[in-house]
Amino acid sequence: MADNPPYIAQRPKRADGARNYDAILAAARKAFEAEGSEASLEDIAARAGVAIGTLYRHFPNRASLVEAATRDGLADLVAHAETLATDDPLEALVEWMSRAVRHFSTFRGLVGILTQSMYDEGTPSHAACAAMHSSGAGLLRAAQEAGRVRADVTPNELFDLLSGAAWVRENALPGGRDGTDRFLQLVLEGIVAHSPES
Repeated sequence: MADNPPYIAQRPKRADGARNYDAILAAARKAFEAEGSEASLEDIAARAGVAIGTLYRHFPNRASLVEAATRDGLADLVAHAETLATDDPLEALVEWMSRAVRHFSTFRGLVGILTQSMYDEGTPSHAACAAMHSSGAGLLRAAQEAGRVRADVTPNELFDLLSGAAWVRENALPGGRDGTDRFLQLVLEGIVAHSPES
């Protein structure tokens, strides 16, 4: 456990503080999607109509702002894993993997942030990443227990494969070829269990 827990931004209860928080978060999401994780915090504050000091009062560093901007997406992945009740555990895993890759590549630089956060308890996104990792691990285990996925694939390896696919999607040129679907197809060919006669 980290000695100093990371700062996790919370929406203020006061109306004026909540308005500023919401405006900063909305501006940050747009800026990150357009410019990546290194988008200017000064520009984000300006777009939100607040002073940079106000941004820092709510989000004392870039990591806390990124965490708040991506928190809902990670929570949705966890919730989605819980609702994937299907007769085919492999189908559930594949659907969740595809959704995870889309979230990991929401904006340029996010896959690297999530990868670091997965293994670094001192980062604001660690707890959300750990919960997401656990939900994917549950789907992986179900597919393995059904004999649909190789038994030697670990949850960490699944996360590495998803990160690789997200990197491919994140780096696809605008209007160019996006090789993500092909990447995932190749990944699945490598991890799906085949019957002895196949």
